[in-house]
Amino acid sequence: MKVLLIGSGGREHALAWKIAQSPRLTELFAAPGNPGIAEEATLVALDIEDHAAVSSFCAERGIDLVVIGPEAPLVSGLSDALRAAGFAVFGPSKAAAALEGSKGFTKDLCARYSIPTGAYRRFTEAEPAKAYVREQGAPIVVKADGLAAGKGVTVAMTLDEALAAIDDCFSGSFGAAGAEVVVEAYLDGEEASFFCLCDGKTALPLASAQDHKRVGDGDTGPNTGGMGAYSPAPVMTEAMTQATMERIIAPTIAGMAESGMPFTGVLFAGLMITDKGPELIEYNVRFGDPETQVLMMRLKSDLLPLLHAAATGTLEGLSAEWRPEPALTVVMASKGYPGSFERNTPIAALAREDASAKVFHAGTAIKDGQLVATGGRVLNVTAMGRSVRAAHDTAYAAIDRIVWDNGFCRRDIGWRAIAREEG
Repeated sequence: MKVLLIGSGGREHALAWKIAQSPRLTELFAAPGNPGIAEEATLVALDIEDHAAVSSFCAERGIDLVVIGPEAPLVSGLSDALRAAGFAVFGPSKAAAALEGSKGFTKDLCARYSIPTGAYRRFTEAEPAKAYVREQGAPIVVKADGLAAGKGVTVAMTLDEALAAIDDCFSGSFGAAGAEVVVEAYLDGEEASFFCLCDGKTALPLASAQDHKRVGDGDTGPNTGGMGAYSPAPVMTEAMTQATMERIIAPTIAGMAESGMPFTGVLFAGLMITDKGPELIEYNVRFGDPETQVLMMRLKSDLLPLLHAAATGTLEGLSAEWRPEPALTVVMASKGYPGSFERNTPIAALAREDASAKVFHAGTAIKDGQLVATGGRVLNVTAMGRSVRAAHDTAYAAIDRIVWDNGFCRRDIGWRAIAREEG
């Protein structure tokens, strides 16, 4: 099977690494890729915003499956263009990608199909939004409706924070994403990420993970795209997983099909486990980053036939096998992230990899023969172990062997799970 993987981040490096292990793979291409992905795939200089160019490449190379990694090409309709040209695509249609592309769309779907989530209101002007916030009080959550690279959400613990967040959205801080704002109730509990493959009618549960959104140790500082993750999330017991499938995933799949936009691809549910059980915070329509890195380390099954089944409506009856050991990943980021940071800083040495540790590239490039950091989140150091503590220790030992003066990381990834293990 010839595969084209779209994307250039740590998520895509993890997917490329796993797809490359498949005995069914004959050739793997990636556009645009990164230096880590180049070890697994042939990099292609394609403009992924030019849908016709991507289709032409697929026709020329006889591509059997296109795997779209990031959300932006999905929301812009790349999968629709490729399907219209006759290609199998892993990823939802533009219409179905609204589950991530519009927070308000997802909230309305939840209301229509009785999917548990926080109470909410949608606003297109600042003053009514502020009046609602004053009426509700803090803590409260303010979200830019559209795609904002994981940074358009403010969990406001005070009224002033909430009002400032509304001003941020409507002042253009998040571009078109902030033209509409969703204000929703603060949910109290423990967060978890849960993933399912979907083919429009069948949902195959994968595994859970727990992300660390805040930039600083102890979950302090601003939200980021994610500073580390581990899998599985202990809070996602078998009973909690079953409740999530029945109350959240199943009605979503049925509701999307009934609405004329069947969902195919991966459904990533951001959950809050509350006293009432699982509640939906938000959906993403692609694999999580950095959660994919730990999922791919733990996945025992061949990934490629699962992706192909989701793309071709043949998931029913399939299952995924997982290694029982936990995996943990730590994000190394450029100093200053998630604010402004220096680009093209040299990475002098990476950690030596072995069976228990892997370095996934997220924001790297080769300039004049030197590996450099080009993004905010740059490397994902991922390890497995017999316990979360063991995986944590292996990952941080590998980090300490990396020579990159402009890099930093949190030192407490996995703290909740470790406290459970050692408590």
